[in-house]
Amino acid sequence: MNQLSDYHRERVRAVLQSSPLVPVIAIQELEDAVPLCQALVDGGINVLEITLRTEHGLKAIEEVRKAIPDAWVGAGTVTSIAQYRQVEAAGAQFVITPGVTEAILEFGVTSEAPLLPGIATISEMMVGYNLGYREFKFFPAEVAGGIPALKAFSGPFPDVTFCPTGGIRRNTAADYLALGNVQAVGGTWLTPADVVAAKDWAQITEIARGSLADL
Repeated sequence: MNQLSDYHRERVRAVLQSSPLVPVIAIQELEDAVPLCQALVDGGINVLEITLRTEHGLKAIEEVRKAIPDAWVGAGTVTSIAQYRQVEAAGAQFVITPGVTEAILEFGVTSEAPLLPGIATISEMMVGYNLGYREFKFFPAEVAGGIPALKAFSGPFPDVTFCPTGGIRRNTAADYLALGNVQAVGGTWLTPADVVAAKDWAQITEIARGSLADL
């Protein structure tokens, strides 16, 4: 069985260390992709998780990669190897899944785009751990136990780092980031649907800047 390479781990660590906040982005209108992501970057956030929750995800990744080359642009809500291959072809620099299967974990070991696998339990985490993964998405964070769960995980696995996502808000992000095993947090509060629909990019920049200032 293949083991995750140092290269892949270094790439994932580089992504998580680049921004303490990772916006979870669902593109409803393709024309919004570049200005929305640019607004986030202007606010100080340079890691962008564009999800496959809408039909525009793949094209949005492709367009944002070309338009904002200095940002880390990755794919979220990847749930199959077929999707993994598609987002790699679109130029995704990292891949995030909501959960794990052994097939996806094994594919991620040899893929070009490094994987941040999603887990909700310590048992799921151990499957990835045995393949060499040490960085995980914790989802859905609030439902799956939140801060107490992450504190408990740190006992038997002090060498594992998390990016919790799911139910985290601007006013709770700092509490998660205060944990020693949390490198970054993800959330949708950075891209409120009504603000995006209004194409108020200046407000998106202000939310990003203010959220970073709150940490």
